[in-house]
Amino acid sequence: MESQPKAGDARLRRLAASIEALAEKDALLLGHARDTADLRRSAALELHGICASFVESLNRLLTNTAIILDPPEYSEEAFSEDSPNLIQINASGRILQVSFACTDDLVSTEDFRIPYTLAGSIRAFNQRMLDKDLIEEQLLFFTLEKHRARWRFFDSRTYRSGPFDREYLISVMEQLI
Repeated sequence: MESQPKAGDARLRRLAASIEALAEKDALLLGHARDTADLRRSAALELHGICASFVESLNRLLTNTAIILDPPEYSEEAFSEDSPNLIQINASGRILQVSFACTDDLVSTEDFRIPYTLAGSIRAFNQRMLDKDLIEEQLLFFTLEKHRARWRFFDSRTYRSGPFDREYLISVMEQLI
């Protein structure tokens, strides 16, 4: 009869160990969620910085007009985890619109083969294109690659992909002019 209480004690110890392990796992997951939230905020700042640098560089070369960036300034507090975020570049009615939001999961591969944590699109249009109901659109992802995290565009029609950078913004804006 005494072996039953000892067996029960062993089960109780295993249960206690499982609960402890679960608490450690939960703490790791919460830490990962906080790290991802921090990464998303800094990625939003990086994206705005790429756009701002492009606009500033272009405006230094212009004499009769100015390219407008909206919002002109961006902070971590401006980033919304619950709704889409928008950055717009206006070149005399030629619009480059960048929209992005958090993925439902911390990391996703649903729409792009490289894991990502923010997703959105880049839309480019002018009045002539709007008159024809045309808006150029490419997908945008903040990818978590082996050696670094970075913003990438993806053209779902051509399957072309690359870094979202100054060169990319130049190529998109050239199509609008």
